[in-house]
Amino acid sequence: MRRILVTALLAMCFKTVVGQFKVDYKPNIQPVTNMQYFAPKGDNLFVGDCIPFSHNGTYYLYWLLDAGHHSALNGLGGHQWAVSTTKDLKTWKHYPVALGIDEDWEKSICTGSVVYHNNKFYAFYATRLLVDGKVNEQLSYAISDDGIHFKKQTPNPFYTSAPGYSTRDFRDPKVFVDKQGIFHLFVSSRSNQSAINHWDGSLVHMTSKDLKKWDVKAPVLTGQRSVPECPDYFKWNDWYYLIYGDAGDTYYVKSKNPYGPWEQPDDQALIEEWSNVAKTAEFKNNRRIVAAWIPSRKENKDHTNEMFGGNAVFRELVQHPNGTLGTKFPPEMLPENNSLVTLKLAKDSLVQSSSENSFVIKAPNGVGTAHYENIPADCRITFEIEPTGTNEEYGLLLRSNEKGADGYKLSFSASQQIVRLHDTEIYSVEGLDKPIKVDIIMKDGIIDVDVNNQRCLVNRLPEQKGNVLWFFAKHGQVKFKSIKVLPLALNN
Repeated sequence: MRRILVTALLAMCFKTVVGQFKVDYKPNIQPVTNMQYFAPKGDNLFVGDCIPFSHNGTYYLYWLLDAGHHSALNGLGGHQWAVSTTKDLKTWKHYPVALGIDEDWEKSICTGSVVYHNNKFYAFYATRLLVDGKVNEQLSYAISDDGIHFKKQTPNPFYTSAPGYSTRDFRDPKVFVDKQGIFHLFVSSRSNQSAINHWDGSLVHMTSKDLKKWDVKAPVLTGQRSVPECPDYFKWNDWYYLIYGDAGDTYYVKSKNPYGPWEQPDDQALIEEWSNVAKTAEFKNNRRIVAAWIPSRKENKDHTNEMFGGNAVFRELVQHPNGTLGTKFPPEMLPENNSLVTLKLAKDSLVQSSSENSFVIKAPNGVGTAHYENIPADCRITFEIEPTGTNEEYGLLLRSNEKGADGYKLSFSASQQIVRLHDTEIYSVEGLDKPIKVDIIMKDGIIDVDVNNQRCLVNRLPEQKGNVLWFFAKHGQVKFKSIKVLPLALNN
């Protein structure tokens, strides 16, 4: 369940002009490399929902430019679409706002999607506005020749709400064009009638041949306990996927048919509590790259609630033969690092070491530990784990001290199939009783974990800065080997 906090204060980083709303965003000062964990430079600016798209080998990252954690325009958001592009996931270009707030009635340019058709880019989005003092969301679209400069189309909005669905919740259109040239929209909303009270979240399916007359089809998803936000939809090899948000987490279902019936997968690899609104786009060589955002924490404390807007985070999708999905770090987006840290192992009586970066913990009756000191706060840590037999749990303490106090616990439980990082966890993680590889990136207040190139887990943990790295195993035997610690380069 999400704990997103939207402040009631008016953001201080914008200025209002008659008929327009401006944010002091400067594309020319933004970093052109190392976009993993990107947050825009500027006063109180953040990344909101991401809208990845791909065309002719270019990966377009449209993203909501957030000013002041959703507080702009009296709490209605004031979001606008920024755009950044890359051809290799390494070098990026940033451009001025692609879809901005141009009219007094536009209170936020909300999440949507992009499609390329007949030599044009079509961006569909929702606009948040006030109607008779009440918040409504209505659909708009814009057209571009280059995917960078868009012109809004009239009438604007072109669609208010579908019969039988909410007018307050009618947003996040996902667009695609079928082989017959028909536009399809999946729109996040609520049904005005549901069999069970409050289980009314739906994805409305609308089609049009001319973008003027729209037909409402049977919904592609119903009965959700919240609005199924920010849908994504694509075909990858032999499978169709429908991705959507429920109570802040990102779920997916799969099918061999375009509109279902949908199959629930064995696990939900896109659920990371601190990775919001995961959407994907194709990339070269039949790859798919996920873009999402890591929320900020109130007052930048370890135990406070999420706030809208934060840093971008990227994953690469992994597709298994049965159609289920996994996630891993995109190799092109790993941070640059300096030379290896020289490790000196400190261990207790339950540890047998073969080298400074390889050891076995045998702790059938309790907990065995080993640790390293003088670990940089910002670094990349890689290692392999080989459990022997059953274990209650094993793992690490990150950014801890010489007494094993403070810091952040990263633990693995094979019996429960759970990986935990401080106060968040991922479930149905298979293979934790077998050899695995782990990749950890600690950068500023973000800790990001890749488990065996199959599942990822991120958290925002800004407070602890200890320089001791602990390894532990409880009620079992575990070998940790090939341990490497690489300080991040200053330009990350």
